[in-house]
Amino acid sequence: MKKEGVLKIAKTLLPFLVGILFIYLSVRTTTAEDRATIYAAIKDADYRFIFLSLIMGLLSHFSRAYRWNFMLHPLGYRPRLVNNTLAIFITYIANLGVPRSGELFRATVMQTYEGIPFEKSFGTIIAERTVDLLMLFLTIGIALTLEFDLIFGMLQEKAINPWTLLFGFSVGAGVFYLVYAQIKRSESAWAKKIIDLVTGLSEGFLTLLRMEKKWAYLAHTLFIWSMYVAMFYIIKYSLPETAALGFEPLLIGFIVGALAISATNGGIGIYPFSVSLVLISYGITKESSLAFGWIMWTAQTVMVILFGSLSFFLLPLVNRKK
Repeated sequence: MKKEGVLKIAKTLLPFLVGILFIYLSVRTTTAEDRATIYAAIKDADYRFIFLSLIMGLLSHFSRAYRWNFMLHPLGYRPRLVNNTLAIFITYIANLGVPRSGELFRATVMQTYEGIPFEKSFGTIIAERTVDLLMLFLTIGIALTLEFDLIFGMLQEKAINPWTLLFGFSVGAGVFYLVYAQIKRSESAWAKKIIDLVTGLSEGFLTLLRMEKKWAYLAHTLFIWSMYVAMFYIIKYSLPETAALGFEPLLIGFIVGALAISATNGGIGIYPFSVSLVLISYGITKESSLAFGWIMWTAQTVMVILFGSLSFFLLPLVNRKK
């Protein structure tokens, strides 16, 4: 098997295996009695709040689909909102299988059904992910302000130095610039393809600066992230022990969960385990904290699988004239 094939399989299987490892750790650190308690907590949870959390999640996805047009319109494309929405649901279900593959599927869907060149729509998706990353940093900043001592202690425990991360990013950006400058001087066919791809990505990314409805884009961005936090927060009312938790511990739990999702296929295994560690540090029992994490992860995963699967089925139907 070629090296590229091995790397592709490794990138697909490794996050899944990490998730299985954390499921194993969750089982190993709990007794049979603990697992029975967790199951009972999940079974007796107040599902009205879980349903409300799902509604918030759907609203965030619809807002994201509507917001996408603010970047596509300056490029001269006016896709139908239904195709935006279905493409976004496909993104999430694809990422459950292979992390980061959903963005490729999303751009491919828009090229197939809306005639938007792949590199341009993918450029807007990269820009969108950059905005999401900035919002995550903003959320972390808010949490750091509210719970500085706890978060700083966690960073020290993990030996994470923010200045080292910044230095690494700067070096990476410098290397990219030097390599791209060399490619631009080349006259080979493959170099031209790379330049065309980077140009298309840049054009999509720069729509953030050229779009007319910047304030509307910002409003949708704030709404999307407010829904993300709210859908996590509202789950606390589904379990008696977590109902009294304040905003700060749940905000930190949300951040840790968001980071965990990027580590494996949709956060399988690692999401409930990581959220549980945060809640335990605030006095919640291991059983209730794990129940909280599994309820949150299962509800969102079921939603993604359901609507993602429907999107694959509905896309050809709503575009049958094409």
